[in-house]
Amino acid sequence: MVRLPLTPAEAERGQRLGALLRRARGERSMLETALDARVSPETLRKIESGRVATPAFPTVAAIAEVLGLSLDEVWAEINQQERVVEPGSRRRSAREWLAS
Repeated sequence: MVRLPLTPAEAERGQRLGALLRRARGERSMLETALDARVSPETLRKIESGRVATPAFPTVAAIAEVLGLSLDEVWAEINQQERVVEPGSRRRSAREWLAS
């Protein structure tokens, strides 16, 4: 499977996701959080740093659950800048975003 390069908006969304997860994790160790979410510490590190801007939905859901975040909170936070839609453009639906 060939992955297309991320758009600037996707990269920015990945940065917002990473920042949200870092804030929610607080003083909790990355290792503890990753193990509780059943993801590798390297995966969590990459997501938090924005290097993985479009992580798999089950991964995000598992991390959010461990951190006590609702998926609604995550969705609202990472899409905050996309609320302004330019004329003639189309926002991607949640289903389209999760499929990417």
